[in-house]
Amino acid sequence: MRKQSIAAASITVLFVMGILAQAPQQKGGGDITGPYDLVAGWPQNWCGDGWVIGSTAGIWAESPDRVIVFARGCLPALENPGAVVPTRNAAGFSLAAANPENHPRWDHIVNIVDRNGRLVESWEQHNHLFIRPHRVIVSPYDPQRHVWLVDDGAHAIFKFTRDGRQLVQTIGTPKEPGDDETHFARPTDVAFLPDGTFFVSDGYTNSRVVKFDADGKYIMSWGMRGTPPNETRPSYMNTVHAIVADEQRRLYVSDRANHRVQVFDENGRFLDVWPNVPLPYSFLLTDDQHLWSASGQTQKFTKYDLNGRLLYSWGTFGAFPGGFWGVHQFHVDSEGSLYTADVHVGRPQKFRPGPGADPAHLIGRPTVQVGTN
Repeated sequence: MRKQSIAAASITVLFVMGILAQAPQQKGGGDITGPYDLVAGWPQNWCGDGWVIGSTAGIWAESPDRVIVFARGCLPALENPGAVVPTRNAAGFSLAAANPENHPRWDHIVNIVDRNGRLVESWEQHNHLFIRPHRVIVSPYDPQRHVWLVDDGAHAIFKFTRDGRQLVQTIGTPKEPGDDETHFARPTDVAFLPDGTFFVSDGYTNSRVVKFDADGKYIMSWGMRGTPPNETRPSYMNTVHAIVADEQRRLYVSDRANHRVQVFDENGRFLDVWPNVPLPYSFLLTDDQHLWSASGQTQKFTKYDLNGRLLYSWGTFGAFPGGFWGVHQFHVDSEGSLYTADVHVGRPQKFRPGPGADPAHLIGRPTVQVGTN
């Protein structure tokens, strides 16, 4: 019997070796862009000769041919932008910057581009509202697809009609920081529930989450200022930088300065904490109920299940095409293409799934927008 077992095992090994010998084996590799291929030259430079797209704070792919890019104007082009190590932090811009290289031209703040990177709309009429663009969000439960623009410098959130022609609501008091029912202090993000209830992460100065009903009426808030970078107490937060909601109406909050995610129910009851999440800049909760985080420290995308278990990561630091330095927001369209807003290099980028990419390694689609494919 033992000789027969050895013989059978030998046949199995030879069979497997034969298959491997016939299959071409990949040499080298490095997966600089993970399971994706960079779409070179996307988008076209709408700022013109001598200028580049400035610090890019937000990006949202409503469809492959309608990608909203929320940028901080146009910056003078650098002779040497750097490759692996960038020579300018685009997020260090100032409208009164002493260094001309960091002084943006204040136009092309809200931009709509198609799949080829062609600019199809620019909401120049609203440029005066914005001071420091931070996020762009469209509720997946809103059939009218209003566009929500979070500006932490203005301490306000602006809700527009889909075509940008009408400002229908302002949440917060523009240019007046505060910590009450009608004021924010540098808000950062918005998360929605199916019934229209929404939550604001507030933010850089305040350390709280604020809950509103579907009409924008204040309901409640929670959160206290902690002691970074090693705060461990529940509900104590520093740099409340992103927020998403899952199907169970649980909220995942980026406690960025403390390198962790805190989980709450919709009424602010603490449920869980995920430690050792390095500097979470932005979140995306996918339709298959996984949380992806973009790290401002490692420059990697990391995939977690909703118990906080790390499943996969990829990403490379650098100013070269396909590298990252501060993905401030990211989104995925109906074709699976990934869009990233790089706040420090100052650029949007588009990636397509590579041939044969493992679906488990791709960032899944977010909750499907009402009325879209």
